[in-house]
Amino acid sequence: QVQLVESGGGSVQAGGSLRLSCAASERTGSTYAMGWFRQAPGKERDFVAAISRSGSMTNYADSVKGRFFISRDKSENTVYLQMNSLKPEDTAIYYCASGRTVLATTTQRYDYWGQGTQVTVSS
Repeated sequence: QVQLVESGGGSVQAGGSLRLSCAASERTGSTYAMGWFRQAPGKERDFVAAISRSGSMTNYADSVKGRFFISRDKSENTVYLQMNSLKPEDTAIYYCASGRTVLATTTQRYDYWGQGTQVTVSS
């Protein structure tokens, strides 16, 4: 059973930073590619960032390039999303996901999902 648990969400003013964490079960942490998605009210779930199994390759949505950074600590089976220079349009529920397709950008390529963590950015 693959389990993913996100944490680190909260409220912040525009220009601020947050770091999200995704704690994965041991099997997920070592064998799956990981990704972050986000969903704003009334909108579809959109790709944010992805990282390969080894952590050597990453991929980002254009809207977050240069501001968000994904990383993973395999020893702790944890994936992180460092979010800097946050904007009000970054407000959403952020989801961690795992799958076997490296650097996938669509929800269909991910097999397991966390419960989500709310990020709110005020202007």
